Amino acid sequence: MSLLLPLAQALLRCNSVTPADGGAQALLAAQLETLGFTVTRLRFGEIENFYAERPGPGPTLCFAGHTDVVPPGDGWRHDPFSGVLENGVMYGRGAVDMKGAIAAFIAAAAKTTARLALLITGDEEGAARDGTVRVLEWMQANGKIPDFCVVGEPTSRAVLGDVMKIGRRGSMNARITVTGRQGHAAYPHLADNPIHRLVPALAAMMAHRLDDGTAWFEPSSLQVTSVDVGNPASNVIPGTASARLNIRFNDTHSSDRLTDWLTETLAVFAPEAKLDVQVSGEAFLTQPGAHTKALAAAVEKITGRVPEQNTGGGTSDARFIARYCPVAEFGLVGATMHKTDECVPIAELEQLASVYQALIEGFSA
Repeated sequence: MSLLLPLAQALLRCNSVTPADGGAQALLAAQLETLGFTVTRLRFGEIENFYAERPGPGPTLCFAGHTDVVPPGDGWRHDPFSGVLENGVMYGRGAVDMKGAIAAFIAAAAKTTARLALLITGDEEGAARDGTVRVLEWMQANGKIPDFCVVGEPTSRAVLGDVMKIGRRGSMNARITVTGRQGHAAYPHLADNPIHRLVPALAAMMAHRLDDGTAWFEPSSLQVTSVDVGNPASNVIPGTASARLNIRFNDTHSSDRLTDWLTETLAVFAPEAKLDVQVSGEAFLTQPGAHTKALAAAVEKITGRVPEQNTGGGTSDARFIARYCPVAEFGLVGATMHKTDECVPIAELEQLASVYQALIEGFSA
């Protein structure tokens, strides 16, 4: 596919460390316009996004992706924004997550005339407030919600085609702060040790089994990630104690119900505790059906592998898209994403473009 490598390299040369764009959006918009797409640039706050569509009969297949990347860090063998090719491998920040997949989908679109849409954001690796969320709101207001959306996140585990995702666990973070009264450790009756209330509360939370998992989700997990008192002295009872925790939960829960459970547990052990909760996303599942079968069939046709359909891993922008339409995720092997020397074998990238082309052709047939 002649378009694939030049486009992927050009994208990798755009220094788009979130929230910067580095010219990536304009590059893609110009390319899509040559392929018959109408591109609507959508800037929200400091974030560059766009929605592109190409008309045609039948249902609308949408590809969603992000041009922003995480900082490269140090120790690269090549400039992380050079798109160097070496021994059949392309290096660069975003090669896997996920500029390579964007280039693969556009290269596939160039081989077809099917009705397609693209939602490309610059705010996936950042706060995720002015990207996909805002574009979806615009799409709904303008009657642009597609029939099915594929997110090009690097879902493959060991080889291309071994995994596709049809859902994701929800994720929420909580900070618990218990206030007591500082004092001398030798005179505990003159103080109020907040640790003695926080620790039992955490123990109760950790001991509680949230669920046993479901057909598509593993059991939900609560992990205490930090316990802090800020106390440099061994003979002082601290005045406050705090803890942070993260809950990854399946679709038997909602963040609201889990927040209620945390509140009820604290009421038993530390009724004066302050609880602050931030929700990254709710759990969602796209029930296997015609659309997910079409994606799985395209993967098997090109790779010869029947992809495992699972819901593992962290969050992605699919959590927002799931509120509007069926969504699944399929992309490159994620072994080097966010790492030094992030890279993708050219043969794998070409194979991904072939999978996307097979999906487009099957979806529009």
